[in-house]
Amino acid sequence: RQHADLDDDQRHMLRTIRESGNALITVINDILDFSKIEAGKLDLEDVSMSIADALEGVATTLTPTATKKGIRIDTFVDPAIPEAVHGDAVRVRQILFNLAGNAVKFSDQKDVAMRATVARTDSDGRVWVRFDIIDHGIGISEEGQAKLFQAFSQAESSTTRKFGGTGLGLAICKRLVEMMGGTVGMKSKLGEGS
Repeated sequence: RQHADLDDDQRHMLRTIRESGNALITVINDILDFSKIEAGKLDLEDVSMSIADALEGVATTLTPTATKKGIRIDTFVDPAIPEAVHGDAVRVRQILFNLAGNAVKFSDQKDVAMRATVARTDSDGRVWVRFDIIDHGIGISEEGQAKLFQAFSQAESSTTRKFGGTGLGLAICKRLVEMMGGTVGMKSKLGEGS
């Protein structure tokens, strides 16, 4: 009710304060996560989780930002993936949110696809899931790709100024994926997407 009495300048200032606060929380959380990983103090959960819920939840969270940019987020979950798998649902969502968030951030009015497929099934029935996040954004040069998953690094120095970020998100994703026994990689072509 009190927001109705605000003028445009006050609304703009409140929006700026909120966005700055959210950015600060993201930086703090990234630093804390990275510190825990480096110290070997980050423990992963092994609980029953839904890959479909994780993928759809991330897509739903990112949709308002994507919609403002004219981007549609398409999702696909391979029907061969069991309804319940074991893993760390919070960390899987964190990884997907970071990767898909980057796809939305670096795309401009083109769709972003989020896909989960069965990579392999072990003889003991353990299912390995492959996630693909596909964008048609600015792409990354070969030089930028070489340092992309390093801590405090971004593909291009101008990226930080234009898009923000700490350069920790992808390094954290890489380490989390490796802690889960997986690998992370990327393919990109400058000007065509990743």
